[in-house]
Amino acid sequence: MLTYLIRRLLISIPLLLGILCLSFLMLKLAPGEPGVIQQDLQARATGAQRETLRQLYGLDKPIYVQFGRWLWRVIRLDFGRSYSPDGRAALDKIAERIPITLGLNVLELLIIFSVAVPLGILSATRQYSAFDKSMTLFVFVGFATPDFWLALLMMILFGVQLGWLPMSGLRSLNFEYLDFWAQVWDILSHLLLPVLVASFGGLAYLSRLMRGSLLEVVRQDYIRTARAKGLPEGDVIYKHAVRNAVIPVVTLLGMMLPGLLGGSVFIETVFAIPGMGQLFVQSAFSRDEPVLMALIVIGASLSLLGNILADVSYGLVDPRIRVSGREAR
Repeated sequence: MLTYLIRRLLISIPLLLGILCLSFLMLKLAPGEPGVIQQDLQARATGAQRETLRQLYGLDKPIYVQFGRWLWRVIRLDFGRSYSPDGRAALDKIAERIPITLGLNVLELLIIFSVAVPLGILSATRQYSAFDKSMTLFVFVGFATPDFWLALLMMILFGVQLGWLPMSGLRSLNFEYLDFWAQVWDILSHLLLPVLVASFGGLAYLSRLMRGSLLEVVRQDYIRTARAKGLPEGDVIYKHAVRNAVIPVVTLLGMMLPGLLGGSVFIETVFAIPGMGQLFVQSAFSRDEPVLMALIVIGASLSLLGNILADVSYGLVDPRIRVSGREAR
């Protein structure tokens, strides 16, 4: 196992380098530069001032030189300073938003997995029943509903028409003057709509995935053998079938790991949540390259790490799968 992990980590290094190289190149090939954008905000800016900004940011150097300098700083965990007027370090701007995005996405994952897996199991064990048909309808609606459109509908209904829930931000303006339990409810009420909207599509997809995987497993020969031996149906399903049917769910969990810190761009933008997704959008519009590349490094690293964790989890979930030093079966 240890040899396999070391080999996978070593293989991930050139993959990460390739991802960063392509991302850096695409960012440089995009139209516009920070100097041009800042000049557009100043009515009296001149060409000399633009050139001064380009030299200050090192944008006058060839792309390979810029990438080499940036990569050398990244190795030392220095992602540079933001091009925004505050000039703060890129990691500082990201670090203050990580707890918000992490908390939001952890709540989303907990809701998705704690609800979708049981729903998928119930739907598979009651195939073609009224419950299964209603879940199929729910899945189709979940697949067809865009997050931003659902968010707007929920804001109009619960925020404007009914006035039950706040529509943006994480706290009310009078948060500091509330007592403890009122502050707790204030935060929960602000999180309720974003978490529900973000979980809706995931619930539909994961419940359908769990249903299809379990239906495929219960058709296997060893399940028929277990039933022929007279084992209770509950033991057959929950002790034998579910353990193998959950393997695709483990794979999905590894793929969803980058989302824990990558953030939901649509949700955080629509609900004005100051997380990493909102920071990514703001940095993209302002061409804040140090912050953008720092976010890309975090997302790419988590994606590779998620794939490794998913592969290793196979051996823990399915006894037929074992990871050895030479191969992963």
